[in-house]
Amino acid sequence: MPELIYDHSRIDFSRPGKHHYQVAFGQDGTWGFALVPITVINGLREPDPAKPAPPGVYVNGGNHGNEYEGQVGVKRLCADLDPARMRGRVILIPQLNEPACVAGIRQSPLDGVNMNRAFPGNPRGSITYRIADFIKRRVFPQVQVVIDIHSGGIEGAFAMCTSFHPIADPVQRAEMATVAKLYDTPAVMIYARSLHSGLLPDEAEDEGKITIGSEFGSGATCSIQGTRHAYEGSLNVLRHYGHIDGEIVRVDPDRPTPTRFVAAPELDYYTPCPRDGIWEPVIPLGSDVNQGDLLGRLHDFSDHSSVPLEIRAPRSGVLMMEHLGAVCKKGATLFVIGQVIEL
Repeated sequence: MPELIYDHSRIDFSRPGKHHYQVAFGQDGTWGFALVPITVINGLREPDPAKPAPPGVYVNGGNHGNEYEGQVGVKRLCADLDPARMRGRVILIPQLNEPACVAGIRQSPLDGVNMNRAFPGNPRGSITYRIADFIKRRVFPQVQVVIDIHSGGIEGAFAMCTSFHPIADPVQRAEMATVAKLYDTPAVMIYARSLHSGLLPDEAEDEGKITIGSEFGSGATCSIQGTRHAYEGSLNVLRHYGHIDGEIVRVDPDRPTPTRFVAAPELDYYTPCPRDGIWEPVIPLGSDVNQGDLLGRLHDFSDHSSVPLEIRAPRSGVLMMEHLGAVCKKGATLFVIGQVIEL
């Protein structure tokens, strides 16, 4: 059973072997606790003198509670990784926003806060901000690589991808590109940092860490392929840095095309829905599109004889995201078309 931790300073991140914890965060206004699961592994194998020491690696799922591929993939890593065969430090949190994960919703039901808008956190804030503060002040100092696994939930459907923000430092950017490709997704999306604030990757990137996000599914399901990317891709990261032995594996060996870098770095790549309606997509996610191509139709059923509003591509590129549900409200992001780049 995991060790219950009330005093967060009691976690010994350098303790040899594998140790499971439940980190208690007092609920606001009640006597109860949110118990965030965390596994800390310090490999028992001696470092390879011919190679650099492995950097600390942190992987989390459950930043949003209704995204399951990361939760399941990271939980499997907690059970499967054997410290006797490992070098270096790995920290795993399968359900970062544990209250949201238990409720199966995007935001925490305890304070209504989206974990991925709560960073850098606040030790005196509501519970989501306190969990974010724990990650920022206690977990991040232990690692140099940060992996934040997402899968769209019920908000939107994405082409299978890893992701990171535009990064000015060429060394950091190059290593992030290398690590992103280890998940063997069809695309790596370089997305706009100005779209939101308070993201976990913002903080990690600003600290100079190798920081990777992802979108491995949609619809609050637990897809076979998305879970495979979450699990096997993370093992590839550990192979890459020397935590575990073995060659990098193809996660999707049947895909004939290599991973492409697709950039959507500015806000005008994120097209909002122009009016309320029922969204009928006509182009599969991940498809190449040309400017003017029909992407879908918005239907108004208040007059079933009305002609639908045709939505066409404002630019050529790759359809990386589109609204998931049929019911789409004015202002919700309807689609994202990114452009293939060389990196």
